[in-house]
Amino acid sequence: MSIYKHVLGDDFTKLHPMLQKRYHIEPDTPFHGKGTMTAITGGQKWLYPLFKLGVGWKLLFPERGENIPFTITNNARFGANGEAQIHWERVFHFGSTHRYFNALMSLDGKRGIIKDYLGEPALLYADLAFTVKDDGALTIESLQQRLVLGKIEIPLPRLLQGLATVTESYDDELEVYRIAVTVRNPLIGNLFSYEGEFVQHA
Repeated sequence: MSIYKHVLGDDFTKLHPMLQKRYHIEPDTPFHGKGTMTAITGGQKWLYPLFKLGVGWKLLFPERGENIPFTITNNARFGANGEAQIHWERVFHFGSTHRYFNALMSLDGKRGIIKDYLGEPALLYADLAFTVKDDGALTIESLQQRLVLGKIEIPLPRLLQGLATVTESYDDELEVYRIAVTVRNPLIGNLFSYEGEFVQHA
């Protein structure tokens, strides 16, 4: 069973049918998508060194712009501890420069939640909350976060967290998936955001 089916339970069937297909990710059913980010924005200029540093972890990047080509790949696998995992590779193409925003999600069966390790190697951790909206869209929100330093994980005060909200929907008229991502800090405001559309491809 897909980890997303597991965590959403009966609500999984309330997703738009194309989102049900999109999130039915198992070892033999990876998802490959490509599209365009209409806009990638956010981040004060003084945060540039932080975003530049994030490039090394395939987590953050300093580039911003409009109409940026984008690819996404989701692959299912199992971790060393037997947990079901989904690897997320998101690639933004700024001309010949490729930037990543990668993560590894896994199912915590005991707590009934999905755990999210961001970056490669992982630098941040967050519990995730999944909600199906009335129109069949999916919202993913990050909860408590920790800084990951090798095998050590340090809880982050809320004022130092980057709280993410992801909304995915499907446009029946245009036959495209729509996505909007915002990462905010309680003190600074919008750290990073992007929105756009994509289609599945082989």
